Amino acid sequence: MKKALKKIPFMKFSGAGNDFIVVDNRVRVVDPRKIPAFVTSVCTRHLSVGADGLIFIEKSPKAHFRWRFYNSDGGEAEFCGNGARCVARFAYLKRIAPKKMRFEGAAGVVEAMVDGERVTVRVPDPTGLRLNIRLDIPQNRRRRTDLTALSHPGQLGMTLEGHAINTGVPHFVYFVHDTSTAEVIGLGRQIRHHAAFKPSGTNVNFVEVVDRHTIRIRTYERGVEDETLACGSGAIAAALIAAVVHKVESPVTVVPLSRSPLTASFRVDGPRFTNITLTGEARMVCEGSMPANAWEYTLQ
Repeated sequence: MKKALKKIPFMKFSGAGNDFIVVDNRVRVVDPRKIPAFVTSVCTRHLSVGADGLIFIEKSPKAHFRWRFYNSDGGEAEFCGNGARCVARFAYLKRIAPKKMRFEGAAGVVEAMVDGERVTVRVPDPTGLRLNIRLDIPQNRRRRTDLTALSHPGQLGMTLEGHAINTGVPHFVYFVHDTSTAEVIGLGRQIRHHAAFKPSGTNVNFVEVVDRHTIRIRTYERGVEDETLACGSGAIAAALIAAVVHKVESPVTVVPLSRSPLTASFRVDGPRFTNITLTGEARMVCEGSMPANAWEYTLQ
């Protein structure tokens, strides 16, 4: 491992508060067999570089490049909206792709346009829209009762109603009166692992509608297993569901926990959504190279 992986160049980006390590792996600087353990190591905060996820760029026969996205737990995910914007800016800064580019991944081909620190990505159409899903949630003594929950007197726990959609990865959208009081960790974790979303689970978004063009969002992310400062695919999911349920109109300003706004634009075509884009900052915060001790402490 030490011989195969010496110093690995990387950039670290913040996409509206989501932070990612990006590595050019077109010449396989990281052994594919070691990737999950490598990702878990270098994404660990305080002990290594630290990030919500890690993105590898690989060669592609049909686009400017291929990207592979990993959550901080080492699991590969099909898509990440903020990660897509960050990898696009990386590719432009490293002259791997022009300002207007196409790259492929597990969720399909993504188109991107880089404009300084602002990046817009056009993403594949969503799938799996399911409205008005009721979930029985067991009692949690620490939980504050949310005003949007549907209670069943005489029963332990609560029943809540939300909506599901896959915007590259699965999302559950739960509307609340005030995101500042939402129990994102406790309730989010229970929904993420709920039987209704087995076996892969779901990301969970707590969404507050501000007006016809603005929503607030807080997200519990699968794979990170915690609340993150932002979630791009969650922002898209929340905007689309808000358009259906609360008649929010495109473009939608999505304000995450980081307060760095994202803009979701889309076209409603009957029951379908098309021409979906996500715009926001993709800020490069540092560049360097990782020595072996950035990952070897868990690979010994």
